[in-house]
Amino acid sequence: MKFGVVIFPGSNCDEDIIYVLEKIMGQQVVKLWHKDHDLQGVDFVVLPGGFSFGDYLRSGAISRFSPIMQEVIQFAAKGGYVMGICNGFQILAEAGLLDGALLHNTNRKFICRNIYLKPQTTQSLLTAGLEQDQAYKIPIAHGEGNFFASADVIKRLNDNDQIMFRYCDEAGNITQDSNPNGSIENIAGVTNATRNVFGLMPHPERAADALLANEDGLAIFESILSIVRA
Repeated sequence: MKFGVVIFPGSNCDEDIIYVLEKIMGQQVVKLWHKDHDLQGVDFVVLPGGFSFGDYLRSGAISRFSPIMQEVIQFAAKGGYVMGICNGFQILAEAGLLDGALLHNTNRKFICRNIYLKPQTTQSLLTAGLEQDQAYKIPIAHGEGNFFASADVIKRLNDNDQIMFRYCDEAGNITQDSNPNGSIENIAGVTNATRNVFGLMPHPERAADALLANEDGLAIFESILSIVRA
């Protein structure tokens, strides 16, 4: 499978995701500069985490207009797979490829620590291969990870099984105390209605190597490959 990782000015997790996809998962990976107009025939596009230029305005608001994003939008419209992690999630929301918006964390501080995620559906590439009752330990690192959407949108996301992950505690309980950033209904990741675009705030690529003493994130990448290859 051929993955394309989009590099924006300020991206700081691009090499992390490239390492996991290429070295651990054994997949072909190409780097796509944000000013490119060619996706180079990739099967799956990843928008990595980081601090894209213009974040002082609103995270992802300017990156959404990078030339490569027109190609990404067209790719997604044709059913191509697109995943945004952290800042990548923010860019996808700004581009209208995913519902909702990412606001400042309720404590108004940057948060960098391990949290726990609980899968909410089997109807997405990222969660289909996961244990639905398990809490997965994954790092977060963001200042604007507070997912918000109107009541109508939240109802639609729930009704259509588009919520992939919610924040939970170590035992898998979805509680207010386990919500690190104030996201509505503890939402940590969503997919679009056609289930080919995915947004995830935590960083599974930072929990996918035995050297880090945490491989919970690896299960998410294994889920993607197992379904696509099937």
